[in-house]
This record gives sequence, C-alpha cells and structure tokens, in this order.
Amino acid sequence: MEVASIFTAPTSSQFKFRARCSRQNSDSSPSRRLAREIMWHQKGLASGGGKDVYANLALEIRKLGRERLPHLAQQLWVEMNSEGFVPCYKTLSALMLCYADNGLFSHAQALWDEIINSSYVPNIEVVSELMEAYGKMGHFDEVSRILREVTSRDFKLCPRVYSCAISCFGNGGQLELMENTLKEMVSNDFPVDSATGNAFLLYYSEFGSLLEMEAAYGCFKRSGFSIEEEGIRAVTSAYIKEGKFYRLGEFLRGVGLGRKNVGNLLWNFLLLSYAANFKMKSMQREFLSMLEAGFSPDLTTFNIRALAFSRMALFWDLHVSLEHMKHDRVVPDLVTYGCVVDAFLDRKVGRNLDFALTRMNVDDSPIVATDKLVFNVLGKGDFHSSSEAFLESDRQQKWTYRKLISVYLKKKYRSNQIFWNY
Repeated sequence: MEVASIFTAPTSSQFKFRARCSRQNSDSSPSRRLAREIMWHQKGLASGGGKDVYANLALEIRKLGRERLPHLAQQLWVEMNSEGFVPCYKTLSALMLCYADNGLFSHAQALWDEIINSSYVPNIEVVSELMEAYGKMGHFDEVSRILREVTSRDFKLCPRVYSCAISCFGNGGQLELMENTLKEMVSNDFPVDSATGNAFLLYYSEFGSLLEMEAAYGCFKRSGFSIEEEGIRAVTSAYIKEGKFYRLGEFLRGVGLGRKNVGNLLWNFLLLSYAANFKMKSMQREFLSMLEAGFSPDLTTFNIRALAFSRMALFWDLHVSLEHMKHDRVVPDLVTYGCVVDAFLDRKVGRNLDFALTRMNVDDSPIVATDKLVFNVLGKGDFHSSSEAFLESDRQQKWTYRKLISVYLKKKYRSNQIFWNY
C-alpha cells in the first residue's frame, strides 16, 4: 500500500508541516468524510470534558494503524492540520508507529528523522515499539541506526534502549548483533540488569547451539545474576530438544534445587530427566530428596511419575502415587486418568480398571493442567490424545472423565472386533 508523504523539511525550530493531498482526497472522499467525523467527535469530547484532544487524536491514529488503515490515519492527520492543530510529539510518534506497523518504513523513517532532529525527547515506549516493528520485518540495520542515533544524543535512555535493541535482535535470531550490542553496552559503562541478562540467555537457548547456550550461561553466572523461570524453561527446552538429559540434570543442580522462588520447577524437570530414560530408581530417589528438602509435589510432579509408572506397567507404584495425590489433595487431570486407563488396557487387564478408578472422581469435568514440557519428553498417552480429539470435536457436550472413558472403551472394543474379524 503506497501512502503519499505529507511532510516537508522544517523551516524553523518549530516544525511547519504541509499536507500533500492527491485528487482522491476530495471533499466527497469517504476516507476524508470519516476522518472529519473522527475530528469532530474528538473536538466535541475535548470541549465537553476538558480532555486532551492531542492525546485522543494520537490514540485514534494508533487504533487506525492496528486496524491496517494507515491511509485513513494519514487523512486524519491532514484534517488536523486543516483545523489548525499544531503537530506535537504525541501525534507525530503515533503516525510514525502507524506507518511502521504497516510496513511503510520510508514514511516512518522520515517522521523519525523529524523527531530525532527536533527539540522533542523520544520516550522509551515509542523507541521500543519502533524497533520492534523494524525487527519483525527483518530491518535490523534500521534498529542499529535507531540505537546509534538515540545513544549519540544522550537522551538518558541509553541503558533501556540498549536492552530494547538486545531483545529486538534476540527475537529475530540475530545472536551476533545481540552479543555485539551487549558488549557495546558494557564498554560504555552502562549496567546490565537481570532482565536483560535473562533475555540474552533465553535467545541463545532458542536460537543457538547447546555449546553457545552453555557459554552464554557461563557468562551469565559470572555476572552474578540469578536465572529466572523463563530462562530455566528455555534452557530446559533446549536440552530436551537435543535429548541431553544428563546435561539437563547437571544444569538444574547447578542452578540450585533448593530455590523456593521458582516452586517445584527445578525438581519437576530433574524428575523428568530421569523419567525420559525410565531410570525409575533414580527418579524415586530424587523424589524422596524433594520431599526431604521441604517441597510439596504438585500435579506435574505426580504426573511425571505416573506417566513413567504407566509405561513401565508398575501398577503398585501407580496406585501408591494416586493415594499420595489424594492425601495431598492434588486434583488429577486428564493426564492422570490417561496413565491409569492406558496402563490397564495396554496390559490387557481392563477388567480391573473400575477398581483403580473408584478412588478418583470420574464425574469431574476434564482439564489438562500438567506442564506442557512434560509432553515434549514423554508424549501423550492414547487415552489422553483420543480424549482431546473428542473434546475438540464436540464442545457443546458436557464431558466428564466417566463419559470420555466410556467412549474410549467402546472405541477400543470396536477396533478389537474389527481386528478379530480379519
């Protein structure tokens, strides 16, 4: 979509703008009529309630940008000029972000140049959104240019602008640019906060190799930062993706299993690292260590163990785990029920299924509350997968675990009948 430029170079320290209206912007133009209606509405609101009409018009321009209507936002700007409104930072930045969000980068750049070379002081929110818009379209050279222009003018935004650029490069997988920006930030004596350090590690976990990620984590630890939940998840996911469960366990122990501020997250992932290779004794040993350390198992803790017990047909361990859940008042979810159903049906002892289910509330509505990373390692059982398909196909019906089990048993019975008929 092409939008005509509506600005000329400033003729004084106070900017004077001239609208370039094409023939299509006549009085009968629908976009012009709509723009006028917006103007009249906002002027009415301002005169009636003493509201900041500039702020409201800026919000309208941003709204039009999000609705992919930059041409209408431009027309509203034209009407503002014709009504005698003097351009201000709020409206200028709103139109600039409107253009950037819609891929009109040459227009956005012209407005950025007007702002950066004026007496206006850009705020971090606008700079961050502009960088994000460029980053989404892969214009990382423009992100670097914005970074240089802001930091060279010392707008007191330098630490935050560096952090925004690091996130922008990281989101785009530009690890080299991200690392160079961090080095430049440090060399200029700007402090790197914990959030920036965690973001740096997260992007290496997502886009880098395991060796690069581990090197980044080494630097992170030497900086004295504490890795937060999002970073722990990212590193864990990277190890899981490569099937490096021993190294995952070493990482979790290095983080510190005694940390309370991340709940059971570290312990759950440690148990998962053993369950992945069905190292049952090691998993049980670490589970007891978890209890001794004062942690209370949650649903994910129980389901990691239940999935391992079910796959290994350890019925007694599964039974004890269910009793432990009941004692701790941890409500089972679809994953838990799937562990029970699959264990009994896979070993052809479906006749005993009712005995196992009597201690569970089969009339509850089905939910899945287990950490999704568990499925990346152990997958979903047949009952779990089939039940999700039933729930997805008929959302109007009020499903319970009892109904799902009944439908699933009928399905299994029919498949067995078809097999034997052959």
